[in-house]
Amino acid sequence: MADVNENQVPTPKDASTVILVRDAESGIEVFLIRRVQAMAFAGGMTVFPGGGVDKSDATAEVEWAGPSPQWWAERFGTDVARAKSLVCAAVRETFEECGVLLAGPTADSIVADTSGYAQDRAALEKHELSFSQFLKKENLVLRTDLLRPWANWITPIGEARRYDTRFFVAAAPDGQIADGVTSEAAEVRWQSPQDALTHWRGGGSVLLPPTWSQLTHLAEFTSVAQILAAEPQIPVILPTLITDDETLRVEFPNQEGYYIAGPHPWSARTAK
Repeated sequence: MADVNENQVPTPKDASTVILVRDAESGIEVFLIRRVQAMAFAGGMTVFPGGGVDKSDATAEVEWAGPSPQWWAERFGTDVARAKSLVCAAVRETFEECGVLLAGPTADSIVADTSGYAQDRAALEKHELSFSQFLKKENLVLRTDLLRPWANWITPIGEARRYDTRFFVAAAPDGQIADGVTSEAAEVRWQSPQDALTHWRGGGSVLLPPTWSQLTHLAEFTSVAQILAAEPQIPVILPTLITDDETLRVEFPNQEGYYIAGPHPWSARTAK
């Protein structure tokens, strides 16, 4: 790997990603988004809903139902304030990117149909409205009990854009429809982890190592109940970026099988 000046290494930005799952006749399915090609990070890649933490997530004052920020901090190995912002970002990004809202009128209910919030959703994506403002206006309670902690990946040193991403899992709420009504999505689909991996192996999609890794792990489960009951260890995974004269690749734990479909670099760029 080429030498990297530590003073020039970008500090990873906090981010949250939510793996939406549902039961289907063939087993579980996950919701996937193919990002538009023009996106600055992971353009054209197939990913789960998610994105960077906003400043408003850190200062959000919301009615909170479920595990406390302290509990989330312990599970993700971070401080309470950061944990709260990560959870808020997870729920907000899921709503912005696919219209699924993990919130309800009370601590034990959930919104049945989010179509009536279309204008607010668009305003959130444009940063014209904060998530806490939206929840207060609609008298909604944040349902953190519908989320489960799942993984933690950091973009390798050597990339210009770096993220410290916490992965969550959540069951798709009954009645709510996940869609692709966002400027960031070129295509969306529900797919079993096995089919998503087969599609990737056939060249139908490009998966970043974290996405591939989560799909590989999820392929071991047969129901949403099993996934929600799991309590995975959450080590911090920082892949190593490897470059030579012609290729760019990353090395990460349990990568066996990732390069079976050819080199898939972390980003859309190729080494020169």
